[in-house]
Amino acid sequence: MSVLNQLFNRGVLGTRCKTCLNLAISRIKLLQNRRDAQLKQMRKEIAQFLLTGQEAIARIRVEHVIREQNIWEAYEILEMLCEFILARVPVLESQRQCPSELQEAIASVIFAAPRCSDLPDLLQVKNLFTSKYGKEFISAVSELRPDTSVNRTIIENLSVNAPSAQLKLKLLKEIAKEFNVNWDSSETEAEFQKKHDDLLDGRRTIPVDPSLSAPPIQALHRNSSPSNVAQPVTPPVSTDKPSIRAPQMSSHNGNRVVLNSNGTKASNQNSTGESSVSDSNKDTGLNSSDIFEKARVAITSADRASAAARAAAQLVNVNFGALRVEEGKS
Repeated sequence: MSVLNQLFNRGVLGTRCKTCLNLAISRIKLLQNRRDAQLKQMRKEIAQFLLTGQEAIARIRVEHVIREQNIWEAYEILEMLCEFILARVPVLESQRQCPSELQEAIASVIFAAPRCSDLPDLLQVKNLFTSKYGKEFISAVSELRPDTSVNRTIIENLSVNAPSAQLKLKLLKEIAKEFNVNWDSSETEAEFQKKHDDLLDGRRTIPVDPSLSAPPIQALHRNSSPSNVAQPVTPPVSTDKPSIRAPQMSSHNGNRVVLNSNGTKASNQNSTGESSVSDSNKDTGLNSSDIFEKARVAITSADRASAAARAAAQLVNVNFGALRVEEGKS
């Protein structure tokens, strides 16, 4: 009984494989004729662009022409491989493993099937080979493992890599010669030889102006001026840090005495000597970061106080309006 099932399945597999291969061959021929007409029209348009001096558009269009030519060559090879497999379907039915003489043809069809969206019949052939040889064989072909023998021309022509500058320049010269266009290729050669920066390179950094890292203190003072910030109704909330008073100056017998914030004597200098600004800075412990922090706290407190004042004013207006309405009713 199992022998009969194998013979029956073998006949069904051969029939379906022949049908799909015949449909794929007919579709490839139809697409080849259509692509030939498209390529002729595209080459004619590129020649017109070169004639009118629109080389930038011609350089873009030539990539599409190269892509279509590569697909045309790949389809031509696939047509021959499908015809080769179709003639040896009885050999496929009689052997469990893939015959060595058909390995390149079958592997190339399996590899090209998902990459040729306008040839759905190849997907049917791929499914038939999957049911016969197993998913491991299909995975090895799709991943291009070393033990597979996919046609190299099909791999290159169905890839999505951008064409090289030499290939584009060569095709442009061929089109100009074909349509007798007197074209000077020096500008295009210079454009192709120009090296463009790779903006996707993560190692490149954008220079940053150090002056923009933090806002200047003068701008904070301007923003916190009475014209820009509303005056608080209530005094700002005091911080935990003790207030720092400026050092006081006193004169005694012609000498200047600098007093610290706690009233102790800091230094004693005569009127002709240099002032000890650095000593006073050391005593007070002020620096730019402290000044910036205190300015930020003051601005924040002023904003909060201004918001509280506006809320209080709105509440007073509402209450006053309610009282006037009640008095009018009485």
